Amino acid sequence: MAAKKPRKKAKPIKRTTGKGGNYRPTKSGAGMTKKGVKAYRKANPGSKLKTAVTGKVKKGSKAAKRRKSYCARSLGQLKRSSAKTRNNPNSRIRQARRRWKC
Repeated sequence: MAAKKPRKKAKPIKRTTGKGGNYRPTKSGAGMTKKGVKAYRKANPGSKLKTAVTGKVKKGSKAAKRRKSYCARSLGQLKRSSAKTRNNPNSRIRQARRRWKC
């Protein structure tokens, strides 16, 4: 009979919103915070993750292309979500799209 291995302690669940979190609350536009992006990039070297494009951008610039790409992707997510989420102006996807100015 083999001896049982000692159980590893479960890691505490890290909060993602609120003080010290990496995501914005829905009311402030959802999405990741600068701190969250920095933490993600530290944990995943070589990552090119960036924060939302929220300001005014020149037509055809890199930022404008990122915004257009995000808006196209997120529209697909919105279409595939439930009717409840799709029609709720306070859902995370709707708030994030508003923040990105989609």
